[in-house]
Amino acid sequence: MKRYFPFLVILVILVLTFLFPSVEFKKSGDPHFNTGDIAWMLMSTALVLIMTPGLAFFYGGMVNKKNVISTMLQSIVCMVIITVLWGIFGFSLAFGDSIYGIIGNPSTYFMMKGMLGNATWKAAPTIPLLLFAMYQLKFAIITPALITGAFAERIRFNSYIIFLCLFSIFIFSPLAHCTWHPDGILAKFGVLDFAGGTVVHMSAGWAALASAIYLKRRNEANHSPARITYVMIGTGLLWFGWFGFNAGSAFGANALAVTALATSTTASAAGGITWIFFDMLRGRKPSAMGTCIGAVVGLVAITPAAGFVTVPHSLAIGIISAVVSNLVVEWRTRTSIDDTLDVFPCHGVGGMVGMLLTGVFANQHVNAGNTTGNGLFFGETHLFLVQLVALVCVSIFSFFGSLLLLKITDMISPLRVSAEDEVLGLDISQHGEKL
Repeated sequence: MKRYFPFLVILVILVLTFLFPSVEFKKSGDPHFNTGDIAWMLMSTALVLIMTPGLAFFYGGMVNKKNVISTMLQSIVCMVIITVLWGIFGFSLAFGDSIYGIIGNPSTYFMMKGMLGNATWKAAPTIPLLLFAMYQLKFAIITPALITGAFAERIRFNSYIIFLCLFSIFIFSPLAHCTWHPDGILAKFGVLDFAGGTVVHMSAGWAALASAIYLKRRNEANHSPARITYVMIGTGLLWFGWFGFNAGSAFGANALAVTALATSTTASAAGGITWIFFDMLRGRKPSAMGTCIGAVVGLVAITPAAGFVTVPHSLAIGIISAVVSNLVVEWRTRTSIDDTLDVFPCHGVGGMVGMLLTGVFANQHVNAGNTTGNGLFFGETHLFLVQLVALVCVSIFSFFGSLLLLKITDMISPLRVSAEDEVLGLDISQHGEKL
C-alpha cells in the first residue's frame, strides 16, 4: 500500500484539475496594473526561486561526499512538492479570508480560483493577484528547505517529504497569515517583518533545532565538507536571489525596493567581513566557509528590517548578527545538539537578531507603511516591545509545533535511516546515486 499511495495522491490531484478548472473572470472597475511593477515582480519571483538551488549548493558543499546528492535533493524537492500544495490550497491557507487572524480559509483560492481578470492583493494593487501568489510561493518553497541542514545525513527521504508537507501546512502557512495578511493577529499587533525574518527564518531555525534534538546525533562524528567551492557558488546564488527576496517585498519598482536592495547587500557584506575578522580575533584563519556563512547570516538578519531601516543601520545589523551567530555556533559545538549545518545558530538566531534590531533601528521616514512607530534608537519603546513579544510567541509555536509534527511523521514513517544506511551514505541508500 505504501508503494501505491503516493501515486494515488497524484491521481486525486489530476481529478481535481478537471473538477475545478478555475476559469472565473473578475472584472470590477478599471485595472490599475503598472507594467514596471509587473516586470520587477516577475523578475523578483525568478530571483527568489533561484535561492533554493543556491541553498542546495550551499548545504550540499558542507556535507560529506556520500550525502551531497541527498542533501541537495532535499532542497530541490521542495520546489516541486510545495508548488503543487500551494496551487491547490496552500496560498489560500496563507492569504485566504482570515479565520480569527490565525489561518486563511482554504476555500478562498482553492485550486487558484479567482486569479483571472484584474484581481489584485490589497498590499500589491498594481500587480495581478496570480503574480503575487507566485511570488509568495517562492517563500513557501525555501522555508522548509532551510530546515534540511539540521538533519542532513540521517533522515529518510520518504519521511522527509511527509514532514515537509506538514510543516508547510501547519507552521509556515499560519505564520505567513498571521504576519502578512492585513487581518492576521501579528499584523494587527503591529509586528514588522518586511520579507520573512519571522515567517521564514525564525520558523525554519526553530524547526531545525527541534529536528536536531528529535533525530539525535549522527552515528559518525566526523564532518568533512565535500566541496567548499559548492558553498561559495551557493552563497553567490543566495545573495543574488536575495535581492528578489527583500527588494521584491516592496511589491513594485519603487524607492522602497531600492532601499531594501541597498540595505540587503550592505548587511550581507558587513556580516561576511565581520565573521572572518571575528574568527581572526579568536586566533583562527580567515576561511572561505566563514566568509560565506557570515554573508548569509547578514542577509538573514536584514530580511525583517530591509524596508524599514537605513544603510548605516543595515551595516550595524550585519555586524551584530555575525558576532552573535558566530558565538552561538561555538556554543552549539559544545553541546550534544547535532545541528549538522548550524541552521539554528545562523538562520534561527540570525532571524531573531534581525527581528529585535528592526525594533531598534526602524524609522518611519524610511517606510511610511510602518504605522507601529520608530525603534529604540530613536527613543521609542513600543515597536521594540511588539517585536519582542512576537519573537517569544513565534519561537514557542515554531519549536513545539515542529516537535509535534516530527513525532507525527515518525509515527507514520520512521524518520531516521538505519545505522547501516547512514554509514553507506544517503546518496546510495536513499536514491541509488553517487557522485
